[in-house]
Amino acid sequence: MASDGSAIALPADPNGPEDFNVTVEALELALAERREQLRGAQRLPTKQQVTLRLDQDVLARFQATGPGWQSQINAALRAAEV
Repeated sequence: MASDGSAIALPADPNGPEDFNVTVEALELALAERREQLRGAQRLPTKQQVTLRLDQDVLARFQATGPGWQSQINAALRAAEV
């Protein structure tokens, strides 16, 4: 089983032939539990979602740095002190 949070677990009995038929309710419950495990409830919103148009080369440069590129854009804007 993947430990990166990409897998979900459903209760199953390996000896029960009906366990191969997953119900929609069981899947929805497992997905809801997974969402709660991946990220807890945010008490106070610290960021606001916006739409921002950037030049393709600027965006590509930040994205090339890998995960955290959005935080790097945030830090660069903060450093600009506009």
